[in-house]
Amino acid sequence: MRRILLSLFLLAALPIQAGMAAELWQTLPPTPAPVAGAKTGYAKVNGIDLFYAETGAGSPVVILHGGLGNSDYLSKQAEALAPKHRVILVDSRGHGRSTRDSKPYGYDLMTDDVVALLDTLKIDKADIVGWSDGGIIALDMAMRHPTRVGRIFAFGANTNIGGLKEGIENDPVFGAYIKRAGQEYARLSPTPTQYDDFVEQISRMWVSQPNWTDAQLKTIKSPVVIADGEHDEAIRQDHNQYMAKTIPGAKLVIMPNVSHFAFLQDPETFNGHLRDFLGDR
Repeated sequence: MRRILLSLFLLAALPIQAGMAAELWQTLPPTPAPVAGAKTGYAKVNGIDLFYAETGAGSPVVILHGGLGNSDYLSKQAEALAPKHRVILVDSRGHGRSTRDSKPYGYDLMTDDVVALLDTLKIDKADIVGWSDGGIIALDMAMRHPTRVGRIFAFGANTNIGGLKEGIENDPVFGAYIKRAGQEYARLSPTPTQYDDFVEQISRMWVSQPNWTDAQLKTIKSPVVIADGEHDEAIRQDHNQYMAKTIPGAKLVIMPNVSHFAFLQDPETFNGHLRDFLGDR
């Protein structure tokens, strides 16, 4: 645990060298603004207040962000899908504007939060777009709440901890993200001075989760896209191949010249894959 925390804070101290960032995958573009005109609210679920924002109309799509981030990171994706879909952006428990409690973090708990939000919004089933931890939640939902999930677009996810790369603490882009996430937490969170406690809480989950077996993954019935950037700083490419091979009928999409932050680095290409995934073009 202490090693994970130390790595995170060392990571945050690493600068992106402007002269070294000629390629898209070596950049961390600004976090987008919240979706203009979106309807926002809080759902009381599982002992917390879960923030969500809605935009657009049509078949429902839930967008889930990655660890330490918030829903603003995927605003451009929500805006791209809104013309044909009812898009629901969520701040996961303890992230962004949502509260947390003393329950230990776990993907099952975070998944149950999303299902409870669907209940609150009277949505029987939704397609899920998930980045990193959000993609993991989507896959967990497909296994544990299969009737509530349509299609799944899981970007930069992993299904066991062996799928993570070693040495991420040396990556300057991830370091910049960790630093930015702390600043955004201080600005958005209902508990703005408790970032260190929040990181320690969620790090306990990352030590051992997810840890799904092949047999569990093979129970997934939803159509799944396993997507990632060619230069993902955190996820091994052979793990992407493993997930796509193991989940029945899954499709593998690897986006060139981008990383774990492809939706910021090349939103046009990323959104094109989302439209293909949803059958919008």
